Amino acid sequence: MLEGMKRRGVTEPEAIEKTIAKYKDFQTNEMKTLDNERALFDWCSKQTYIALANMMTGAAMVGIDSCPIEGFNYDKMNRVLAEAGLFDANEWGVSVAVTFGYRTQEIAQKARKSQEDVVIWA
Repeated sequence: MLEGMKRRGVTEPEAIEKTIAKYKDFQTNEMKTLDNERALFDWCSKQTYIALANMMTGAAMVGIDSCPIEGFNYDKMNRVLAEAGLFDANEWGVSVAVTFGYRTQEIAQKARKSQEDVVIWA
């Protein structure tokens, strides 16, 4: 958090303290993310999706395919990453994964019904 504040020009100790207090007040009283661990994790996960969308869009712009992944074994993923020394599972948790790569074959054209067959305008 301190690096982010420094990038925004918040460097004086008093200003840093005021900024942290403002964030804490926002999380406590407005977002209520500090009420419990799950609320905080859920909010952090939503923030992750903002970065994820930007990464996937950037990859698409340079011709790299991507796919977000949920529904994996979260405990095992956290354990594997922690055992590899990549993060502290007591402090952090995985909320989503994403793959990036190049396709080996073109995607087949989807067969869809026409709009007129499925939409009725009243």
